[in-house]
Amino acid sequence: MARDPQNPQQVDEELARAERDAEPQPLEIDETLDPGLSVEDELSVEDQAVGGSDELDQLTARIEELEAELAGARDQALRAAAEAQNARRRADQEVDKARKFALEKFVGSLLPVVDSLDKALESLQDESVAEVHREGVRMTRDLQLDALRKAGVSVLDPQGEPFDPQYHEAMAMVPNPAVEPNTVIEVLQKGYLLNDRLVRPAMVVVSKVP
Repeated sequence: MARDPQNPQQVDEELARAERDAEPQPLEIDETLDPGLSVEDELSVEDQAVGGSDELDQLTARIEELEAELAGARDQALRAAAEAQNARRRADQEVDKARKFALEKFVGSLLPVVDSLDKALESLQDESVAEVHREGVRMTRDLQLDALRKAGVSVLDPQGEPFDPQYHEAMAMVPNPAVEPNTVIEVLQKGYLLNDRLVRPAMVVVSKVP
């Protein structure tokens, strides 16, 4: 139906319809959003939450990395301490060996002197020799032995003892029914120990089965 421009009622109806169409329509609001925040605010909050989670993951990974580095550093420190202790122990052992070797060499150089004094005493057993001479030689030998004992030297004089190849050197084996076989029946030359370490074996004669 054509609009009659002369009809005031029709004109009023059309104006009213146009005004209604021009009115703004109400927006549908998401109930999950905070009504006190704008859409931009909601998006900002979500971005912050995502960013915070990423930062936490990075911090956790960094902590694990630092803990691994700390464990490695501790292991290296323990290894270094053990190596240093072993080095000190080896150095102490080398010094001790050097000292013992030097002392052993020195003791070895003195043993012939003691042997000579022992033989001198044996040769002075003749009654024709003055006791003062025997006593002088004996005192000299005893002083020599005393000095050696203070250095850790002990004498091996195995007369009548079972033969021990670790400390004795058999120079001869002689039948002797009066003693058990492998018994030291004569000491030709005394042996010596330095701090329980053999410096020179005793040279002996050993009994055997007749």
